[in-house]
Amino acid sequence: MLGKLARQHDPNVLVGFDTADDAGVYKISADLALVQTVDFFTPVVDDPYTFGQIAATNALSDVYAMGGRPLSALAMVCFPEKGDIEILEQILAGGLSKMIEAKCTVVGGHSVRDPEIKFGYAVTGTIHPDRVLTNSSAQVGDALILTKALGTGVISTAIKRAEAKQAWIDGATKAMTTLNGAAMEVAVNFHVHSATDITGFGLIGHVREMALGSGVGIRIHSASVPLLEGALDCVRAGFIPGGLTANRDFAECMVDYRDSVPEEVKTILFDPQTAGGLLLSVAAEDADQLLTKLNAGGVRAARIGEVLLQTKPLIQVY
Repeated sequence: MLGKLARQHDPNVLVGFDTADDAGVYKISADLALVQTVDFFTPVVDDPYTFGQIAATNALSDVYAMGGRPLSALAMVCFPEKGDIEILEQILAGGLSKMIEAKCTVVGGHSVRDPEIKFGYAVTGTIHPDRVLTNSSAQVGDALILTKALGTGVISTAIKRAEAKQAWIDGATKAMTTLNGAAMEVAVNFHVHSATDITGFGLIGHVREMALGSGVGIRIHSASVPLLEGALDCVRAGFIPGGLTANRDFAECMVDYRDSVPEEVKTILFDPQTAGGLLLSVAAEDADQLLTKLNAGGVRAARIGEVLLQTKPLIQVY
């Protein structure tokens, strides 16, 4: 749709929507640029306070993925006209708790009446124009590090069907309410060439964007990809969200699997994530030290692959 619209030409736009990056970046001066993003969605858990936390974590993530620091946010609310106002108060309180944790000030927002609850934020951050991390600058030889386990999509589907075990819910909730700020604070001290956060397009979808944007191939070691407790159980039980199926239909044509990769593992690689982790393309010589620092700081990170010369298909899954 965006491709059909008239193009705007502004030399201050450092990152637009051309490479499907996580946020836009607009240069203000020689040493200051704004990072701008917006994200909102329907509830993925039953508890309203937790839903607010997840929505805030998810919206903030795009700023972190660019290497930026969140500065201010505007809340976006869709809520039923006759809904319980205490539920909305809890949603807003949950979101605010994460914004306070991120040191990001909520300066206002907008609400509309809607039969279905939706909540999120438009977030503005700052970054030095020369330090922007994009999803299209991975270099051949880089190692790939993922900072959160996969599985929130299938577990959320199990929650909606009242089939999720409490341990699965607890693990997914913890992942979805963990800010990516701590991971990026560590990462910026290393030679990270490219970054993105894993959200609605799933791991393969975001790897595809990185490969296409960077003009490279990517190899994923499926056995090294961290998974949330219960994620594969959900796949085997058929708790497959529609987004996963759409992701697979769209991107699987660019994937070549080794015969040893189990079917349920292939499936989970397309799972749409909410407030997922960062995918970092880092110089190979820095990878082990970065991973050590991340894990020491409580970030459940794993080295999951490497960047190759452009291949056909673009993505190899071992």
